[in-house]
Amino acid sequence: MPRPMNKAVEKPKNVKATLKKLLCSLKEYRLQIILSIICATISTVLAIITPDIMRKIGVLLLDTPVNLTKVGNIGIGTIVLLISTFILSFLKDYILGRVAIKTARKFRSQIEHKINDLPLKYLDRTPTGDILSRVTNDVDLVTDTMQSSIGTLITTITTIIGSIIMMLVYSWKLTLIAVVLIPISFIVIMLVFKSSQKYFQMQQACVGEINGHIEEVYSGHTVVTAYSAEDDVLEKFDDINNRLYTSSFKGNVLAGISHPLTMFFTNIGYALIIIIGGTMAMTNIAFAPVVMAFAIYYRRFNNQISQMASIVTNIQMTLAASERIFEFLEKPSQEDESEKKIVLKDVKGDIELRNVNFGYTPERQILFDLNTKIKAGQKVAVVGTTGAGKTTLVNLLMRFYEVDSGEILIDGVNIQDMKRENVRKLFGMVLQDTWLFEGTIKDNIAYGMKNVPESKIVEVCKHAGIDHIIRSQPNGYDMVLTEESNFSAGEKQLLTIARAMLQDSPMLILDEATSSVDTRTEIIIQNAMDKLMKNRTSFIIAHRLSTIVNADIILVMQNGRIVESGSHSELLEKNGVYAGLYNAQF
Repeated sequence: MPRPMNKAVEKPKNVKATLKKLLCSLKEYRLQIILSIICATISTVLAIITPDIMRKIGVLLLDTPVNLTKVGNIGIGTIVLLISTFILSFLKDYILGRVAIKTARKFRSQIEHKINDLPLKYLDRTPTGDILSRVTNDVDLVTDTMQSSIGTLITTITTIIGSIIMMLVYSWKLTLIAVVLIPISFIVIMLVFKSSQKYFQMQQACVGEINGHIEEVYSGHTVVTAYSAEDDVLEKFDDINNRLYTSSFKGNVLAGISHPLTMFFTNIGYALIIIIGGTMAMTNIAFAPVVMAFAIYYRRFNNQISQMASIVTNIQMTLAASERIFEFLEKPSQEDESEKKIVLKDVKGDIELRNVNFGYTPERQILFDLNTKIKAGQKVAVVGTTGAGKTTLVNLLMRFYEVDSGEILIDGVNIQDMKRENVRKLFGMVLQDTWLFEGTIKDNIAYGMKNVPESKIVEVCKHAGIDHIIRSQPNGYDMVLTEESNFSAGEKQLLTIARAMLQDSPMLILDEATSSVDTRTEIIIQNAMDKLMKNRTSFIIAHRLSTIVNADIILVMQNGRIVESGSHSELLEKNGVYAGLYNAQF
């Protein structure tokens, strides 16, 4: 008999389509799944036969004198059946376990490949937690259900059918009692289930709301304290917490009723079977073992009906998880570029923008008719107010996004005619956010490169001015970086500069590389960047205009357009947009 679960059950949008996709993805394991189903069916049939054998032993024990030889033979046969049931059940679980683990590996591999194949605009717009949930929670739910629910579903269906058959063989009157009680209990408990689901959905919403509130308040605790907003924060927390309490209490109370209800209907069935069966046995003593066996079958039948509701709920949640996985895997991938063969060699670094237009969405254009020529080795600064389109321009150079119209050329070759990875290898990048992963300092500097001699890593670190800091750390270059590592923002930035030096790309992009450090550290980083930019075409995005006064060309962007270009002195003489920005800072 079904019981409400103490959580809201998510339903798939399209059960038929999702089930079809899931079955197709399991096609390669169909033989193993069929074998496990056979094992589950046979083991269940053997388990169903066992109470009937016990009934036969009971009948023999009523004979006078008792035929101990027959009883012994049947007992040995029962032991063999039990051992066979165990072996088949073990084989079923073993096979399904292997299939589930292989499926998990397959799904995670597909998702990982898909992440690397998705356009950046999708990843920018999709919360990281949503993608992580598909890789972890959704895949785990699918594999757990495969491992447990498939075999259990077969066992449950077989047991229900077998129990009904055996009960009908014994007594149709007693079977009628068992069968009539099921729909009554089912209707009552499903009403409780629907009522509890409403409150569990409210509970989930409140949990998400309270988690968001706590994260927001404690991450911004300084601001809350500075503005003396503690009372407001507590008032909001109490409101959410009270709603969470109310929904949790009502949901759990309703869910808690289900077990007593289940036991109530089960015990009524037992009582009626014992009373009516006992009355029938009074007129025929040989019917007493039948009542005992019937009670066992009724118990199994009743338990499996209850189990069926739980399995259906699990399958429903699994299909919802599968639907999310397939939705992600079916997202449009980046354009296939296997046919593009152009690879630039001996790159000089001449760059030209011709009539470049771009918008992140068709409704909102960001860049308008960009035109400029940059000679090899020039240091190019891109400046402008926030939202002018500076970082967007860099994204187009790296082909993180594709231009809507126009061309970007490197040494006269349109970057659209080259593979994305070939374009990106032409640029080294140092960003405002210093991305370092958990691993050794040496591995972080040589990220994405293989078989790099340690002597070369040490050499670039000396050029970057970070070698003496690394050597002062425990284990030096072999020190493992973690979130607790004692590295300042400036030191982390120097590590990323060393990484870009080691990559030795012909062109360079520096995106707000010194924005988060103090003036003294900025000078150290600036010296390291000057070495890095030597003989390279370099793009520097900076709000601190003091860092780009020596640039060969300064591109001034405003509202997605290049409104001015020239050297620092030339732009000051024009007394235009750049002069306004510069004078505002100094």
